[in-house]
Amino acid sequence: MHAAVLNPSRRLSLEHFARAGFAARGAVYILVGALALLAAIGSGMGDVGGGKSALKSLVTQPFGAILLGAVGLGLVFFAAWRIVSALVDADDHGSSAKGLFTRVLHALSGLVNGALALTAFHLALGTGAVGGDDDSAKDWTAWLLTQPFGRWLVGAVGLAILGGGAYHVWKGWKGDVMKRLHAPPARRDLARMLGRLGYAARGVTFGMIGAFLIVAAIRVDSREAKGLGGALEALEEQPYGWALLAIVAAGLAAFGAFCVVQALWRRIDAPDIDDARRAVDDLTAKVRS
Repeated sequence: MHAAVLNPSRRLSLEHFARAGFAARGAVYILVGALALLAAIGSGMGDVGGGKSALKSLVTQPFGAILLGAVGLGLVFFAAWRIVSALVDADDHGSSAKGLFTRVLHALSGLVNGALALTAFHLALGTGAVGGDDDSAKDWTAWLLTQPFGRWLVGAVGLAILGGGAYHVWKGWKGDVMKRLHAPPARRDLARMLGRLGYAARGVTFGMIGAFLIVAAIRVDSREAKGLGGALEALEEQPYGWALLAIVAAGLAAFGAFCVVQALWRRIDAPDIDDARRAVDDLTAKVRS
């Protein structure tokens, strides 16, 4: 697919970085799910929150700074993989409207995980204040609402995330979660189950985040916006909320485990550095023109 400019050892190194990134992403989701599940069953040890809350839980643990630094570095690798692979189309999504939309989402995922990596580094070094899980969602929503057609833009983002949530639920129900995954035959059923549960749970939380953004657009109030932590808290406040939270939390932990499975057995076509540079140059030229 790509020109073989990189030598095999260098290409293998890039693949290892990507796999470390998937593992770090998995660790964050496992933490989020496990803490929320403990909170749901009333153990007193858990906490309902998103990625930032999960990372904060590591601060007081033995070797917490080292763990945070390792997770942060892995998230940097994952962010770089998402952005570069989106630019060079390492996963062969193509240039159709659907393919380009998927690649844009992957690039945005890279930016989000890059921001989470900065949070991990701040916590590890003890530098700077780290806000709550919903703060960033409220901040960028507030900024967007001040722009021309801001409420429509916020609503459009909310609809896109809501649509993404519906797609994730569908993928968990009957989609091909094993695509690009070369797991050993004895592990395929387990991997498939983790993927289905994980994508369904992510779909529920994405749908709720999108719905909150739509409400923020309708009311022109950024305080209505919520991130993953806010979505889980809203679940907990519903009738039988502890049960709903427990189910979704277990699903998020399953998604984290599925990310670890991807780190082990996903097919990764390490992108060519020259291809990536050309893609960045082409994108820069288009933006300037």
